[in-house]
Order: sequence, then C-alpha cells, then structure tokens
Amino acid sequence: MSDIKKGEKSSFEAKCPECGELMANMGLDFESPKKDDLKKWEHLKSLYSVGITFHSCGCSGPGYIPNSKEKLIEYFEEIKSTYLKNMEFWRNRVEPSTKKEIERDANKNWYELGRISSNYKKEVVRNQEGLDYWHEKIKNIEEKLSLIK
Repeated sequence: MSDIKKGEKSSFEAKCPECGELMANMGLDFESPKKDDLKKWEHLKSLYSVGITFHSCGCSGPGYIPNSKEKLIEYFEEIKSTYLKNMEFWRNRVEPSTKKEIERDANKNWYELGRISSNYKKEVVRNQEGLDYWHEKIKNIEEKLSLIK
C-alpha cells in the first residue's frame, strides 16, 4: 500500500505490483485464482464489469456469486424474469379512485406500493410510476447482460 498517496484523490487506488496498472477493488472476500488461469480471470472481469464483487462485512460473505459466464447470464435472466412479473402487476392493477379503494389498495398491495413510494399510505401511487420504475430496472439488467454476452 506504499503507492497510495494520502490526502489525494487517488487515496483508494492501488497499483499492481507487477504491471503498475490500477487494480480493481474486489472486496475482502476475494480470493484470486492462479495467475495462469485465464478462464477464471476472464470470468472475474465479467463479474466486475457488471458490478459484482466480493464485498461484505466479513460475517456472512458476499452472497451468491455465479461461478461461470453461463451461470452469470442465467442469474441476470432470472432477475429480469422477476422484474417482468413485477411489471405485470402494474399493467394489471386497477388504480384506486375513492378513499375506500385507496385504503384497500394500500392494505392489499403494500409491498408493491412501498417499492415505488414510501409515502404510499398518503398518496396514490400511479400505475405509470410503477411501470417506469420496473422498466428502468429491466433496462439496467439488460445493459449488464449486454456487457456479458
């Protein structure tokens, strides 16, 4: 860590002892593969490019990390599928109009409403807000998938 200059913008940047290039912060739970295992290094590059690293508090580990490109694609496709199901909820939901309907909607759909607005008990969450929210999440997952494929 002697190459880190305290007080400068680059205080969290570390350089590779071999090539001198900046290293990626993969987290405390990261275990590097052997130098010559190019397939594993390529997979780690894919993980990092989509924001998956080995950060945690150290207690329970970083959570599920796919161990191959195929599993990584499958993982994001599964997430995308869940997001599409959530979007279906907002397509099919009948927006409440009366006070009684708003209250019933808040009691029945609190989980979905709360994802869009923490103030769902005091204001009507419009279907378009939910659609926009999930559309953005799907777009982000598709961007990650395009980086992998």
